[in-house]
Amino acid sequence: MSSPSSANHTQTDFNIAGRSGAQQARGLVLILGILTAIGPLAIDMYLPALPEIASELGADAGAVQLTLSVFMMGMAVGQAFYGPIADRFGRRAPLLAGLVVFSIAAFECAGAQSMRALLFWRLVMALGGSASMVIPRAVVRDRFATKDSARVYSALMLILGVSPILAPTLGGWMLGATGWRAIFWVLSGVGIASTIAVAWGLEESLPPDKRTAGGLGPVLRTYGELLRNRSFLGVVLAAGLTLGGLFAYLSASAFVFIQLHGLTPSQYALVFGLNAAGMIGASQLNLRLVGRFSLRGVLGTALFVNGLAGLALVLAAATGWGGLTGLIALLFLSMSATGVIFPNISALAMAPFGAVAGSASALLGVFQFGLAAAAGAGIGLAHNDTALPMAIGLAACAVAAWGVFRTLAN
Repeated sequence: MSSPSSANHTQTDFNIAGRSGAQQARGLVLILGILTAIGPLAIDMYLPALPEIASELGADAGAVQLTLSVFMMGMAVGQAFYGPIADRFGRRAPLLAGLVVFSIAAFECAGAQSMRALLFWRLVMALGGSASMVIPRAVVRDRFATKDSARVYSALMLILGVSPILAPTLGGWMLGATGWRAIFWVLSGVGIASTIAVAWGLEESLPPDKRTAGGLGPVLRTYGELLRNRSFLGVVLAAGLTLGGLFAYLSASAFVFIQLHGLTPSQYALVFGLNAAGMIGASQLNLRLVGRFSLRGVLGTALFVNGLAGLALVLAAATGWGGLTGLIALLFLSMSATGVIFPNISALAMAPFGAVAGSASALLGVFQFGLAAAAGAGIGLAHNDTALPMAIGLAACAVAAWGVFRTLAN
């Protein structure tokens, strides 16, 4: 396992000298941002179509919701494989292969004639699309030093944060204009366009002499070494728990705001967009914070704020304190904190592991999507016609994230 200094041969300064260098850096960040948004787009864009899918395919709501759970599981499992593959064969080839699989599977989803077929192709979509989640993080680690990588991750958050705002709206518009199958045609087109962008615009960032040996044994040894690293384990657990809290909000927010508080779908979309905007704004503020303060200090503070917001949210949900306005304000604070947490936690997780950045990124993704899926399932099981399950789920994850970071990562 390489040290940070041994990996710096491929890293470049975020502030690359010269106009052409800066343009190349912006082009790289744009490509990586689009790639990182593929997974969230595949989750958010078809959500408005779930009732129509159930009706057309003759399935109940629970069966259609499984397409979301299957996708999350596929994203977690797929990242575990792509990480070592990217460390062994480089970044470009596995990424291109995953994008091709994603594009084909999305096209097949559009033509699915049964729920079984849709579930199968959604799983394949996730297994292909997971490459676009794990490999861009490794490319950032290859190309940028630690503090610069935090700035790049913040820039990626700007692109990533737009998808929850635009994707459901775009999916709802397409649903009314062309039907649910066109949503998957568009996702297939996004996959094809991304494949072309990677083939033409993304250079290989891991030279052959820095790649790991092949075989299952080295992969398992690498994963074992990473998981035995106390600091790494604390960081990825904190990342996974934070995403678990975010998913607790995502999975329950529609019920809380529409059914419990009587908002219309349009009003709910505004609240959803407000929180996403808070996340985006905080991620851009993070660009300034990491330039003035230590990465760990900024991250620890953001985790603490998220924990406090979660505890206050439990109090508000249990007592009715603040009403709807209180819930919205506290969720905005929590989502804004995550906008600082995610870019910094990715930078800290990846920084010490240059030669096995793909494997480190894979474990980060496995913990994030695995704990997010568990949080979503837990919120569903705890549903009791109040906002408490969402609040308790978010608070428990946020407080636990702060605790493991303070205990293991410092």
